[in-house]
Amino acid sequence: MNKSELVDAIADKSELSRADAGRALDALTSVVSDALKGGDQVALTGFGTFLSRRREAREGRNPKTGETIQIAAANVPAFKAGKALKDAVN
Repeated sequence: MNKSELVDAIADKSELSRADAGRALDALTSVVSDALKGGDQVALTGFGTFLSRRREAREGRNPKTGETIQIAAANVPAFKAGKALKDAVN
């Protein structure tokens, strides 16, 4: 499912206009991104938790040349599914 299909599904389920559903989805992604950038996590009970994890610096290899390179430490976004979501998928 891509973004426009998701917007259509949200509009159908919530009886919002397609434009309102698109703005709501954009607002959700913006709020989650801002929270993760600020070091917070976003927990949606039953659905899951969006959080930021620290990935330490490490050595890697350039696949083209085989040369060893240093990969810098970084904060990466992560999602931990909640019980209700896990049960719905099974």
